[in-house]
Amino acid sequence: MVRPVRLLAALLLATGAAPLLAATGPSDPEIAHIAYTAGAIDVAAAKQALAKSHDAQVRAFAETMVRDHEAVNVQALALVKKLNVTPTDNAISKSLAAQAKATEAKLAALDGAAFDRAYVANEVAYHSAVNGALKTTLIPDADNKELKALLETGLALFTEHQTHAEHLGASMK
Repeated sequence: MVRPVRLLAALLLATGAAPLLAATGPSDPEIAHIAYTAGAIDVAAAKQALAKSHDAQVRAFAETMVRDHEAVNVQALALVKKLNVTPTDNAISKSLAAQAKATEAKLAALDGAAFDRAYVANEVAYHSAVNGALKTTLIPDADNKELKALLETGLALFTEHQTHAEHLGASMK
């Protein structure tokens, strides 16, 4: 089984970014980039699932991930344009991208039910970590009220994604 991505929450510690961010917290441009990167990563994972999976439930879940995460990222891009903010790449977003690339490669080596189980397990872990980071770091550290509201809306939606992935995973055992 592919080891799931342990995103953001663990990443803050693993990348050494936690001490740096603990003192000041990520800035709004950094938060915007982290959130956008996390969404784009989930879209890419879902597109991989759509290309590889033949399971109707897995495909339906992946279609939901593409639709919802692309929609949130469109809203995020509109907000940063409105606010005239340029999202800033940072250690966390770079580490997210590197971990996603490694996970994509691991999933690419799997087929059939093994792929489906690994993809869903990764989605559970991914959403758990992202939701944790939204609750404990990104939302509390966001200064702009509109950015904070968008992150809170995302958290509600991504919590539903996590629950959906957990139920899907339980049905696959």
